[in-house]
Amino acid sequence: MRTPQDRSPSPALLVIEDDDTIGRHLDTGLRSHGYTTTWCRTGLEGLAADTGLPDVVLLDLGLPDADADGIDIARELRSRHPDMLLVILTARTDEIDVIAGLDAGADDYLVKPFTLSVLLARLRAHLRRLPAGHGGRETAYRVGDLTVDTRARTCLLADVQVPLGPKEFDLLAVLARHVGAAVSREDLMAQVWDENWFGPTKTLDVTLTSLRRRLPQAGLDSGPPVDAPSITTLRGYGHRLDEDRG
Repeated sequence: MRTPQDRSPSPALLVIEDDDTIGRHLDTGLRSHGYTTTWCRTGLEGLAADTGLPDVVLLDLGLPDADADGIDIARELRSRHPDMLLVILTARTDEIDVIAGLDAGADDYLVKPFTLSVLLARLRAHLRRLPAGHGGRETAYRVGDLTVDTRARTCLLADVQVPLGPKEFDLLAVLARHVGAAVSREDLMAQVWDENWFGPTKTLDVTLTSLRRRLPQAGLDSGPPVDAPSITTLRGYGHRLDEDRG
């Protein structure tokens, strides 16, 4: 779990789930998508492990604790972290149970069984709406001589401002956040546009083309040679932001 001094850009998740199969699947799957996770099997173990600043808590309502059920744990976590994202996981389909979880402080819920892709889409949607810098998450990303500041919504190549449209900036910010890592077209569409986008993905290609044109131009405008990153296309998958190794 992250401490207040740790400013890792990876969202920190506390997973409280007693089912070994589900817990292991969540822990492995979320880590593979760039999240930092701590997995606990009981509510009391989760409360004891909650010594840092979780961005998100995934909480199973059907916990084995004798002294506190999932609703009690939800209330305690919410009292500790008023601004965190709390998502309850439940096999209970009765409306009254879902309402009780939401009333206890949960922001959202998923009814089991659910797929990892659905959970990831929900997390992306919620995390996009959090204020810049929420939970101590990094807001400025440096790639060579390029600096992308998501709080100020500025992009500088050396000391030169790169003029970007809103979607160009958002796309570059996602790639900069995952510099050196491949990001699928589906993830880019979901994070920059919307996970429910039903329009043509050609809009991604158009935005990338414009972005590829603007970055080198800013490099030329800067005067002295600069270390400008490049966007690599991975055919059939997505794109990756690479540092210019000169």
